[in-house]
Amino acid sequence: MKTMKLDSIDCKLLEILQRDGETQVAELAAQVGLSPTPCWRRVQRLKEAGVIARNVMLVDRDKVNVGATVFVSVRTSTHSQEWFHRFRAAVEAIPEVVEFYRMSGDVDYLLRVVVPDIAAYDKVYQRLIAGTQLFDVSSSFAMEELKFTTALPLSYVD
Repeated sequence: MKTMKLDSIDCKLLEILQRDGETQVAELAAQVGLSPTPCWRRVQRLKEAGVIARNVMLVDRDKVNVGATVFVSVRTSTHSQEWFHRFRAAVEAIPEVVEFYRMSGDVDYLLRVVVPDIAAYDKVYQRLIAGTQLFDVSSSFAMEELKFTTALPLSYVD
C-alpha cells in the first residue's frame, strides 16, 4: 500500500484527534482553519488510508484495579516457528499482557503486563510459563509512571 502524503493540516488534525478522539468536526475545523465539510472529508480520507487505524477510549488503570505495570523480559533457547506460534498463542490468551514485542539484543521478547499486585502477576507468570519452554523470564515492576502517551510524534511526516 502506498504511503499517503500528509500536509500540515492533516498533521494538525492528527495531533488534535490523538489528544481527544471525540473532538467534534466543527471544533476540529475551527482549530485547523477549514469549514466543517472539507475537514470531515479529510478525517474520512485519513481513516480510509489507514492513517487513523481505529478509535479507542483510554481507561484509567487504577479505576479498574490494574494499576501495577510489569515489564517482562523473556529469553528462549528455541527459535523454531512451531515454538513461536505456541508462545505467541499463549501470550495472546493472557489479557493482562497489553503489549508484546520481539526484540533484538540479549532479550528475545518484551511484554508489558498490567495487574493489581504481585500475587496477580504470579498467576500471569504461571500461565506464561505453563504452555512454552522458556530459557529465562525476568520481571521488573514499574515504581512510578513518569510519562505515558498514546500520541505518536508527527514531526517525521514527509
